[in-house]
Amino acid sequence: MATADERAGFTRASAVNVVGNAAKIVVEGAVGLAFGSVALLADAAHSIADLVASVVVLVWGRSALEEPDATHPHGHDRIEPLTALFVGAIIVLLGLNLLYESVQGVRHGVEVTFSPLLLGALAFAIVDMYLVYRYTEYVNETLESTALEALATDCLNDIFTSLAAVVGVVGVLLGQSLLDPIAGGLVSILVVYQGVEIARENVDYLVGAAPGTEKREQITDALRSHPDVEGVHDLTVFYDGTVLEVEVHVEVDGDMPFRQAHDVESDLVASLRRIDDVGDAHVHLDPSGIGEWKDRDETY
Repeated sequence: MATADERAGFTRASAVNVVGNAAKIVVEGAVGLAFGSVALLADAAHSIADLVASVVVLVWGRSALEEPDATHPHGHDRIEPLTALFVGAIIVLLGLNLLYESVQGVRHGVEVTFSPLLLGALAFAIVDMYLVYRYTEYVNETLESTALEALATDCLNDIFTSLAAVVGVVGVLLGQSLLDPIAGGLVSILVVYQGVEIARENVDYLVGAAPGTEKREQITDALRSHPDVEGVHDLTVFYDGTVLEVEVHVEVDGDMPFRQAHDVESDLVASLRRIDDVGDAHVHLDPSGIGEWKDRDETY
């Protein structure tokens, strides 16, 4: 379970994302309206949904760090990928909307009055999102939260969309306003791709997908390394939220004293919990040689 400091860090990081997006919206929205910049208004509109996503993470996502309770006896680990999935879906929708607006701009053209304030607002937006990104990544180095990682990725998306807006504004300055929607279209494709990747990863966490064979082999090796283990079978490894659950049958000497068998089981559970990403383990001891496992092909 997360410590009080980790929960506070999660809250600070998500709150910084809320404030950072709000500031970006105010600055870009005001300048965009003043000079009729579609690029800035689109970038500000993009951040409105980012603001909603960061508020959801702030209010909802930190529930994943709470202790198990009577209604959630196994903890709240699945809330975090559910929150990240929501953020990923928002990123995809925003990317598709930006792509649509870019296509419309290419087809019908755009009219913008150039001003140095346009570039100033975009510079503020880029620096703002970069600082929020760096702080979110700094906090998440220890938390490894998928929800915060999704927000950090969205910050990078904001930087890319703002850079695309810079290209558009410079194009206006040079009399090539068509560069605005073209650049926005290219960036929107990247935004959609990143949103899909965030959603795909977190769907695996939510549906209890199994990890790769390398993790199963690591778990099996840890079990077989114990001197009293004579066989391993019926190994099941799956995601419960962002952590792995392990269920396994382990064969030991059938004449082993009960107290010794209990100590072996405790040692095996402790060794599995030390493996990266493993949250909990359930080890059932079987007397060796009785062949009760469900599938002999899964005997190690």
